[in-house]
Formats: sequence, structure tokens, C-alpha cells
Amino acid sequence: MRLVMNEPVESMDRPYARRWWALLVLCLSLLIIVMANTALTVAAPDMTQDLGLSSADLQWVIDGYTVPYAALMLLLGAIGDKYSRRGALLLGLVVFGGGAVAGSLVDSSGGVIAARAVMGVGAAMIMPATLSLLAATFPRAERAKAIVLWTATAGLAIAAGPLVAGALLRDHGWASTFLINVPVAAVAIVGALVLVPPSKAGHHDRIDYVGGVLSVVWVGALVYMIIEGPHFGWGVKAVSAAVVAGIALVAFVLWELRHPRPVLDVRRFANRRFAGSNLAVALFFLAVFGAFYYLTQHLQFVLGYDAWETGVRMLPLAGAVFVGSALTGYLTPRIGMKVTVTAGMVGGTAALALLTRIDAGSTYGDFVLPLVILGLAIGLALSPCTDAIMGAFPESELGVGGAVNDTSLELGGSLGIAILGSVLAGSYSSHLADAASGTKLPGDALSTAQDSVGAGYAVAQHVGAQAQKLAEQAAGATDPQQAAQLKAQAGQLADGARQMADAVGSSFSDAVAHTSVVGAVILGVGTVLVAVLLPRRGRGADAEPAEREAGPEPQQAELADAKA
Repeated sequence: MRLVMNEPVESMDRPYARRWWALLVLCLSLLIIVMANTALTVAAPDMTQDLGLSSADLQWVIDGYTVPYAALMLLLGAIGDKYSRRGALLLGLVVFGGGAVAGSLVDSSGGVIAARAVMGVGAAMIMPATLSLLAATFPRAERAKAIVLWTATAGLAIAAGPLVAGALLRDHGWASTFLINVPVAAVAIVGALVLVPPSKAGHHDRIDYVGGVLSVVWVGALVYMIIEGPHFGWGVKAVSAAVVAGIALVAFVLWELRHPRPVLDVRRFANRRFAGSNLAVALFFLAVFGAFYYLTQHLQFVLGYDAWETGVRMLPLAGAVFVGSALTGYLTPRIGMKVTVTAGMVGGTAALALLTRIDAGSTYGDFVLPLVILGLAIGLALSPCTDAIMGAFPESELGVGGAVNDTSLELGGSLGIAILGSVLAGSYSSHLADAASGTKLPGDALSTAQDSVGAGYAVAQHVGAQAQKLAEQAAGATDPQQAAQLKAQAGQLADGARQMADAVGSSFSDAVAHTSVVGAVILGVGTVLVAVLLPRRGRGADAEPAEREAGPEPQQAELADAKA
């Protein structure tokens, strides 16, 4: 047996024998690029303290990964289709691992942001390659099962990121959350060479680089606007990005409609199955990423769990994703994707609706049921959508198909954090201003506390430390009158610190409930739209457009040519 797998999957006359082992490698590659974002949410406090990051710095440390990741996927997916899908995966793993090493070594905000951007470029190569290699390696009859496992891995990564980061942060610094990616990427590289067969498109047409560049511009500008506007204000940068995104999108659509071999045939969006699936993916990840953003903060700051404990308490979500994925693998062939996807989105809406009951007295037990329902919903809805999106593309454009699915996912996630994060911040600030009105704190202290829940507790701790210091001075004072005065001031500050901490916790809990209302409304309206868009089961016009367009599968085509 050869050490490196060199036989292209397109030349095989039967399904690849080790395809399930190959899927394990693809899922491992997917795992680290999703975990790279979720792990950082719990490493952020240590990183902020060590590097002295401002709130703007921290935001771009997180989102410096997202912009190149979302913007480059479509173009890099097309390049992978033409030249080598496995080559794109391997190069992406190398770039991603290199960025992770750099991120662990730098000691400035600019260095970390640059390293995260490099990791985002690597992720933009890896993500579409995993789906295109999956679709090329598995026969159509097994592809849906493979996509179920791929989706379950993405759900696992959402919860596993905080868990792994929390375990590392107990004994190591924040740099360890970067370095953990390196051995995993190395194992994935070896596994890809040994187990994943090479694959590329059968045609040799030139890539539509103009369309590809336009896609980079409009997606990149849109994601930048989504990040910049809600977090830093709708100034010149955000408005300029919005204008650039709009112009580039119009130019992209017009160019693709006229090009004989477009990087993405935008006419596909006229297909209800394809359009509904993309909308469902985007809306679902809007809700999931937005909810994950504020749930991890509530568990850490309000309920007081450390990073590891927070990760452990997100495990019900991961377990439920696997159960939901197993259910959709059983249900979708029997009742159709319209029912399973709609049911999943209804479940996601119900999970967010349950979170509207969160208040200052809520415990972790109040979060378990919403987490389980949300996990089940992810498993039910996303696998059929991903399968439908990939099924809309011929074998020659599987990388582009994977990129379209992943771009919908990433745009939805970015919108979720931006929209629900902005609602959360505004609601928290407003509630805190009312709740802290009787604490007699200086105006600048209240303003600082309104910035975030972490800043609010930091202000309360600072006031408490001042109270402790005054109490110590009172204990050592020789003048009874001065001692009494210092003791009174210390008591007043201590009361203020307790009231402030209570006000921060109750205000953030109220903000979580309010934000969940907004998220539930958005996902609920989206559920109706998706249910209307998706065709009923068995409608031939929308069933499998790509299979009619692409003709027989590669293995069958080879046999037909041989017989001829």
C-alpha cells in the first residue's frame, strides 16, 4: 500500500474504500477552524490583561479572522476546483498552522490581529475544501450521511472551543490557545496525504478572476461594515464600507450574469430549494452565534464560572447537535427536507424564546433546556440545507458550492454577533443606568461600567478595593473622629460596590432576556420565509438541479467511456 494517496477520486471505477477515514480527516480540519473563533471568546480576558488591549483592539483580534475568512472563500474554492481540492486543504492547513504559531509568539495587539488574519486566510482555503472533497469522495447515496457528520462536527466545535481553551488556561497562558492548533493541523496534513484522494474539476476553463475579485470586495466590505458600524459607530469607515459593498455586489451580479463561465452562477438563487437553504443557514447561524456570544458572557461573568467550567456547561449543546444530526439522517429521506429544516428553525426560535425568561435569579439549570433544544435544532436544520446547497452544483464546481454554503454561514454568524451584540450592549447600558441610580457612584465610573458586563464587575471590584483600603486606614487611625469618618466612608463604598455588582448582574440578565426576544423574532420571521421558499417534497423542478446538469457521477462516467 502506498504511503501517499495519489489516485484521483475521479479516476476510480468504484467508491473509494477508505472514504470514511478520509471524512475523519476532513472533520478534524473543520474542527480547528471553527474552534479558532469559539476558543478565543474565553481566552479574551487573559489576552486583554496581558497585552493591554482596548475594546477596539479586542474586537479586531476576534474579527481579524472573520474578514479574510468570509471574503476569500468563493475565489479560493474556485481555484481549488480547478487545480487541486486536496492541495487547497493542505496549503490552508499550513497557512493556518503558521498563523497560529505567529499568534502565540507576538506581544502586541497589531501582531495578534495580523496572525489572526493569516489564520483566516488559511481557514478560507480549508473550509470549502472540506465540503468539496467530501462531495467528490462520497457517492451521492452516501453524501447526505457524510454531511450529517460534517455538520455535527461543526456543532461540536462550537462547544469544544471554550472547553479546550478553558482547560489550557488553567495551567498555561493565552498563547496556548493558539498553539493547540499546530499539532492538530500537523495530524490533519499527514492524514490528508495518506487518506484523502486528490480531486479537481474535469474541465480546464479559465477561472473568472474578475468575478472572484468582485466577490472578495463585496463580501469583505460587507463583513467589515457589519463589524465596524455596530461596535464603533456609523462613521466614515462604516458608511464607506457599506457603499463599497453595495457597488461591488451590483457589479458582481451583472458581471456573473454576462460571463460564459462565472465563478458563481447567480441564477441558481432563482431555485427555491437553493435560495431557501442558504437563507436558512444564514439565519440559523445569526441566531446561534449571537446567542453563543451572550450566553458565554452570562456564564462567566454573572454566574461566575471560569473558562473550563463554562466549556463544560456548553456540552449539552454539543451532545444535542449529534442527536439532532442522527434524527435528520433518519427523518429527511422519509418526510423531506422542508419539514426537518422548518422543524429545526422552529426549535431554534423556541430555544431563544425560553431565554427570554432569564433574570437576576436564574441559575445554570435555567439554561440547560434552551441549550439542548438549540443543539437539536442545529442538527435537524443544517445538514439537509448543506446537502441541498452542495447538490445544486455539478461535480466540477464542488469547491464553489462549499464556499457558498460557508459564506452564508459566516455572514449569518457575523450578522448575529453584530445585531444581537448591539442590542445586548444597548439594553445592558440602559438597564444599568436605571439600576445603578442609587449607588452614588461617580459619573465616570458608571460610564465605564456601562461599556460591558466585564467592565461593570471590574468597576464594582475597584470600588470594593477602595472600601477595603479605607477600612484598613480607619483601623490604624489614632484619632477616633477620623477613624469614624473613614469607617463611614468605607461602609458607604462597600455598600456601593455590592449594589453595583448586583446592578451589573441584574442588568445583564435583563439584557440577555431582551436580546433573546429580538433573536427569536428574527429567527421566527425567517422560519416563515424559509418554509415558504422550500419546495414540497417530490417536486421535480427543484429536486436535484445539479445532478441533471452534471450528468452521471465521475465513476459512472468513466465506466461509460470505457464501454464506448
